Amino acid sequence: MALLIMLSSCSTTTNEETSASRSGLIVVEPGHFHAALVQKTMYEDLDSTVHVYATDSPDLESYLSRIEKFNTREDDPTRWNEKVYRGADFMEKMLAEKAGSVVVLAGNNQKKTEYIKKSVDAGLNVLADKPMAIDDNGFNLLREAFASAEKNNVLLYDIMTERYEITNTLQRELALIDDIFGELQKGTPEDPAVVKESVHHFFKYVSGEPLVRPAWFFDVEQQGEGIVDVTTHLVDLIQWSSFPDQSLDYQKDVEITRAVRKPTTMTKEQFNLVTKLDSYPEYLQKDLKDDVLNVYANGDIYYKLKGVNAKVSVIWNYQAPEGTGDTHYSIMKGSKANLVVRQGKEQNFKPVLFIEAVNATPEYEAAVTEKFKSLQTKFAGIELKKIAKGWEVVIPQSYETGHEAHFGEVTSKYMQFLKAGKLPEWEVPNMITKYFITTQALKMGKENK
Repeated sequence: MALLIMLSSCSTTTNEETSASRSGLIVVEPGHFHAALVQKTMYEDLDSTVHVYATDSPDLESYLSRIEKFNTREDDPTRWNEKVYRGADFMEKMLAEKAGSVVVLAGNNQKKTEYIKKSVDAGLNVLADKPMAIDDNGFNLLREAFASAEKNNVLLYDIMTERYEITNTLQRELALIDDIFGELQKGTPEDPAVVKESVHHFFKYVSGEPLVRPAWFFDVEQQGEGIVDVTTHLVDLIQWSSFPDQSLDYQKDVEITRAVRKPTTMTKEQFNLVTKLDSYPEYLQKDLKDDVLNVYANGDIYYKLKGVNAKVSVIWNYQAPEGTGDTHYSIMKGSKANLVVRQGKEQNFKPVLFIEAVNATPEYEAAVTEKFKSLQTKFAGIELKKIAKGWEVVIPQSYETGHEAHFGEVTSKYMQFLKAGKLPEWEVPNMITKYFITTQALKMGKENK
């Protein structure tokens, strides 16, 4: 009997220690469906109990509904246990209880930077959906938040899912192979060396169902303009692929040369379809012209990064033509080849990566064939298909995991950083540089109407 008691005691202690060593999620005001996508899968190092703090709203119910569907699906169901606090004082309640160690923020961006700062000040790690700042004031507060995170030894990180899209990953890898890509060109403001363009749609399907967006999503004071929202991904990809693993200094390495912002128009009928609301809220009245909503969701940023001319463009249409969806275009211009990602009609609206030779000599073609083998050892199954301008990189379907799955990949990577107790040295300065570019471009675009 004494032995059984001792073993039982040891077992209890071990279980408690194991539970204490696991991180717990705290989800704050989940207004964007990305908050749920973080939980589309389970994680070995995350406790299954999630503490949610939010106002009692349709946004919260939408989030909880998605989690329930993940928990009850037939194929690999999740096991999340949602502990929900509803109240206007949700932030104060969360900071008082600190029921977990990782705060997830994916929702209304108007106060997101403030929530980030308060969370890291309280000694909590933060995994935030983009954008972490939507204007110049937000950028300054975000810099303070990073300083606070360093002081309190916690990790502040944003969810850059596009790094995990296979064509973006392989484009970056190919740019590292000198015999294939050569040297990244400098370009000019009129003919940039690196261009990334993203086309999105307000009305679309997520997890097989029509996406209902909150009305505040169309208020640029709450969501942010397009030039500071989706462009976050594009600016990140340019830094990540053009200057891999290098720390960038926003005060020395960046020169913004031009910024343009444009609205997407939406009729009341279209607004009703995507929000399920019969009328425009009061806060959108400022954006109405003849009862048509003007959402400043589109933008172009022309800038230099360490002397390399770059351009990012974001376009929001209302709805994609049938059989299509969000699209991405990217080009990196090298001295030996251009690396191009296209996702148009000819590619069946699926991203396809091309190597387009500058001068396709027999010697260069032989070098590409030989050097590509090193990439095949890292990414089994990829092949080269000869085309008129060079090669198409043929990628097995198994690598095409989809946008929703990338949230799990980012979260898993973040958990590795938490285990290590630090981010890669270049991540924080490059996040600061990224948000400097987007917020300063917005400021420039508004000044140059």
